[in-house]
Amino acid sequence: MPQAPKIKFNNGEEFPIFGLGTWKSKPGEVTQAVMDAIDVGYRHFDCAHVYANEKEVGAALKKKMEDGTVTRGDLYITSKLWNTYHKPDMVEPALKTTLQNLGLEYLDLYLIHWPFALKEGDELFPVDAEGKAIFSDADYVDTWKAMEQVQKKGLTKSIGVSNFNKRQLERLLANCTVPPVTNQIEVHPYLNQKKLIEFCKSKNITITAYSPLGSPDRPWAKPGDPQLLEDPKIKTIAERYGKTPAQVILKYQVQRGCITIPKSVNKKRIQENFEIWDFELSQDDMTLLDSFDCNGRICPYTE
Repeated sequence: MPQAPKIKFNNGEEFPIFGLGTWKSKPGEVTQAVMDAIDVGYRHFDCAHVYANEKEVGAALKKKMEDGTVTRGDLYITSKLWNTYHKPDMVEPALKTTLQNLGLEYLDLYLIHWPFALKEGDELFPVDAEGKAIFSDADYVDTWKAMEQVQKKGLTKSIGVSNFNKRQLERLLANCTVPPVTNQIEVHPYLNQKKLIEFCKSKNITITAYSPLGSPDRPWAKPGDPQLLEDPKIKTIAERYGKTPAQVILKYQVQRGCITIPKSVNKKRIQENFEIWDFELSQDDMTLLDSFDCNGRICPYTE
């Protein structure tokens, strides 16, 4: 069974360059999707508290460890600290809740999900009477210090960030003891993030590319929005290689050295997305895919 190649983090830990994303995977579907993915060869699963499906992911991991398909040591599990838990004393309890939901004793990677904090409490998206987000004054630099502590305690092997820009990363790097191993950001041919990727590489921070296929099932998509997978230029490249547009787009990210985490609950697509290890895109095609950038962000955080 093929396995995704691994890349090395700045702390020496290795991590598979390809995994299954679980954002928007409905409870009731995600357990089967994770089990199917493990059977195909996936070993890396990207989760988050705010996805509200970690228990279902955990059920799949448990089943596959119990039937002997994988051991805990074969798996690489990422989760993320939600914005309402940024106060330093809330970081460890939040991580422990995630571990309990996933049925694990440690994570392989824990990320700060966004570089800002929301009002603490039971609401994941706290809003005022006008429906505007209520922010907290917690500073991600202080949050990060608590992240360093949970790593020290062995609750997670590595720590990183998500959705941080260059300025936020520079501020974090100037105030941390342990640098982040990765920055998980939206990356696809319509938003290739070249500058931020180059900056992160210069600081020895890997990039994890989320929504690598342009998130066609995003809830706020409007009719007429450009569809990456339907792009005729990408279809033409795919035909030349005898591959699907999705396989070409995923290979593009992997060849750039980005950890890539497409989401799917469809067994056929989970399998298809993983079948990218038997071809290489030419430098000309990589350059061509780079040229599709139009700052086409599809996952902004809007109040």
